[in-house]
Amino acid sequence: MSDPTETQAQLKPGPTRGARHRQAGVVLVFSAGEAMAAPIPLGELGRGTIGGVVIADSTMSRKHASVAHDGKRWTVRDLGSRNGVMVDGERIPAGGELELDRPRLMRLGESIFLFSLDREAFAEASLSGDRVAGPSLRRAWDAIASAARSGGTLHITGESGSGKELAARAFHDAGAHAAGPFIAVNCAAIPEGVAERLLFGARKGAFSGAHENAEGYVQAADGGTLFLDEVGELDLQVQAKLLRVLETREVLALGDNKPRRVDIRVCSATHRELRGQVAEKRFREDLFFRLGLPHVVLPPLRERLEEIPWFIERELRKLDPSLIAAAAFVEACMLRTWPGNVRELLAEVREAGRTALADGAGVVDVDRLSPAAGASFERAQSPSGTSITSQGGMPAREVIEETLRREDGRIATAARVLGIHRNQLRRWLAKHNVDARAFADKAGDSTEDSEPDPSEP
Repeated sequence: MSDPTETQAQLKPGPTRGARHRQAGVVLVFSAGEAMAAPIPLGELGRGTIGGVVIADSTMSRKHASVAHDGKRWTVRDLGSRNGVMVDGERIPAGGELELDRPRLMRLGESIFLFSLDREAFAEASLSGDRVAGPSLRRAWDAIASAARSGGTLHITGESGSGKELAARAFHDAGAHAAGPFIAVNCAAIPEGVAERLLFGARKGAFSGAHENAEGYVQAADGGTLFLDEVGELDLQVQAKLLRVLETREVLALGDNKPRRVDIRVCSATHRELRGQVAEKRFREDLFFRLGLPHVVLPPLRERLEEIPWFIERELRKLDPSLIAAAAFVEACMLRTWPGNVRELLAEVREAGRTALADGAGVVDVDRLSPAAGASFERAQSPSGTSITSQGGMPAREVIEETLRREDGRIATAARVLGIHRNQLRRWLAKHNVDARAFADKAGDSTEDSEPDPSEP
């Protein structure tokens, strides 16, 4: 597979809908071994039919939990379930309730639900076995399709592994040049000193070793789309020549005295913000205004939790059609940050699936997932590459505090990201007199966890 999200390039623009009233609710995204996307209204949840959605999970009680939202906060109550209610990885006390500002997901038995302030947005998503795009990515793809219909350039930003080349292919496929070539160039991988020759071509005899005419990437993209990934890595001299190509629609090969007309669309991408590179004089301002707009941001996987069960299901079925994931495995994947996004997730799922098959297991349990999978690199190294763990194997204070801040003071979730046990983190907080609630947007119940289990470390 050339890219972990290659099927997304098949997506077409979503339907244009008028304004609608947003309704809070939950979305069933995984149940009894299968990925799904079923919006459910607020109220009681349990095995059976709720809001037209059939929940056939035998591990759920008929009255398992209730969910309410008052416009500001969520309230989750355990209705006396036989196997408990897990919210963001933490169990609610039996028969108890929990109030939260921004919970992400809930596990009831072998089913996982997302909390959503706009549950009907999932009706417009593309979530199936071969098309994976939740509401946030769906909006990005619609913006790409709109840009393809209205102009000749598009700039894409997004983290590594978020699918920038697929977005460029979608831009190409949705435009008038779809029948032409799609030429992808990783500017960061071009050796120093040869970018001009590779991009714009060279005539025979233009330099030592040029024994014949060589077509550049720009000429090869004539009639189609040129995709310049990590365009900010081009040196300023090459940027100037690229600007001229965009302005004149002509390209002059090295050693040639006559420019060639080209009809190309240009899609560029970076994982960094181009405006900052302009401010640092590393990217030409005039080229930015030719390439930088329109601009589409691809959301990272941690903002597209609804897609994770589908990626897991699809990847495991490639290994063995009978292989399925346990809900606890899916839950653990959904709670991690995945700095490498879809690419990293799929690699870890493949590894977990292979180990399960090697042991003759048909279900991938949570213990198959590496503790380091999906964790922030900040836990292990500083930008200089030196260790930032403190004595005793605990992360350094600044890393712990930054993780708590990012996780809104949730102790259990922060501990999972840091790769330590939540009780270790509690003891560290007590020892250093640090209040986790100080890192939440609002101090209160959002940082609460279940009571420590005396049997746990």
